[in-house]
Amino acid sequence: MSDAPKIHLIKTTYREAMREALREALRTDPRVFLMGEDVGRYGGCYAVSMGLLEEFGEERVRDTPLSESGFVGAGIGAAIGGMRPIVEIMTVNFSLLALDQIMNNAATLRHMSGGQFSVPIVIRMATGAGKQLAAQHSHSLEGWYAHIPGLKVLTPATVEDARGMLATALADPDPVLIFEHVTLYNLEGWIPAHAEPVDIHRAKVHREGGDVTLLAYGAGFHKAMTAAATLAEAGISAEVIDLRCLRPLDDETLMASVAKTRRAIVVDEGWRSGGISAEIMARIMEQCFYELDAPVMRICGAEVPIPYPKHLEDAALPQPERIVQAVKEMLGRG
Repeated sequence: MSDAPKIHLIKTTYREAMREALREALRTDPRVFLMGEDVGRYGGCYAVSMGLLEEFGEERVRDTPLSESGFVGAGIGAAIGGMRPIVEIMTVNFSLLALDQIMNNAATLRHMSGGQFSVPIVIRMATGAGKQLAAQHSHSLEGWYAHIPGLKVLTPATVEDARGMLATALADPDPVLIFEHVTLYNLEGWIPAHAEPVDIHRAKVHREGGDVTLLAYGAGFHKAMTAAATLAEAGISAEVIDLRCLRPLDDETLMASVAKTRRAIVVDEGWRSGGISAEIMARIMEQCFYELDAPVMRICGAEVPIPYPKHLEDAALPQPERIVQAVKEMLGRG
């Protein structure tokens, strides 16, 4: 018989896992507080912080005015002063109202102070499309933030990462942005009852394969997994990697996979022009050019404002069928 301890697993949702991560952070560290629009009495725009105001009080769970620049700036000031703020922005589109604070203050103060100041702030926001929230609430702009030195950019795609990434982010001395895809909040999964922090610097191989590497994150990761299952029925073995962190990218894991399969496709809901997919493709070409058997491909969101009608919204986003078709074309089986 094995002496290894049994791990007790619990079934939960992405939303509940994130809420429990917030609860644990508030319970264990008096410096931590949550602030943002509707995070308190309303329980969060996506119900992530439901019940936390009643449990921890208004000093720890703070509703803010509708001023992203104002409350993100307040969070930066609190972080410099020794607190560990978690700032929630309702949607990534609205984060642009706080871009000056994020880029010109949070990301630069360590450098501009010669290392005298750090900004240990965590900024959470919903990202992505799929809920018919139209063009002002549905875009995937995390690739924009991955362009900025001084930030870490996380994209939890699984219940495990929704539960474990926050603690690691709060322990980081520099700003960390967490992008939670709107279609994942109801995602169900099993995690250990006593979840541990997860490594936010490493991509994760979720499915091994030998014919092609599918690189994705957020909701795109689940579409890549669905595509890989369909491809397996056709005798095609796809390796699927969840990027997890867009800055810094885990080149080591990515290049090891591409060198093995000799083919790669990047899945990204963001726009094609100037997107994170282009950065990943460039790195593969720089580091793995002579291992490739085919040009690297990418499947991105259509270069339009996200439409409201469901059939147009779906058409504007990468879908498993498009991934399957691209893989077959790459392998000459299209």
